Amino acid sequence: MQKSVGLTEEKKQNICNLKKCPVRNVLDRFGDKWSLLVIITLGDENTMRFNEINRAIDDISQKMLTVTLRTLEADGLVARKIYPEIPPRVEYKLTEMGISLLPHIKNLVNWALLNMSSVLKSRNKYKY
Repeated sequence: MQKSVGLTEEKKQNICNLKKCPVRNVLDRFGDKWSLLVIITLGDENTMRFNEINRAIDDISQKMLTVTLRTLEADGLVARKIYPEIPPRVEYKLTEMGISLLPHIKNLVNWALLNMSSVLKSRNKYKY
């Protein structure tokens, strides 16, 4: 278990401030359906082309994959390289910052795998 980091009053205020809160900012970005899956997929490979990513995540639409890749690129987590060929070849890979996020995502994935049956049992106790 990791040791928790104490927060100064200033840091607590920033977390509570909607515009400055890093936790809310990150969770808003990764709380969508596809971002984590794209990062994990790219983390398993060095570089991938659009159609390779699309095949690896078989239930994502081309439009959502495009939007997700652009968003992750804007956040500095994914790099896109366009080769001046006909037809143009485009490859995607994680940036250093994206790679630094991988262990944390993998920890979340491992937690989910270990605890999913307990979560499902608990959910079944409640009627929505």
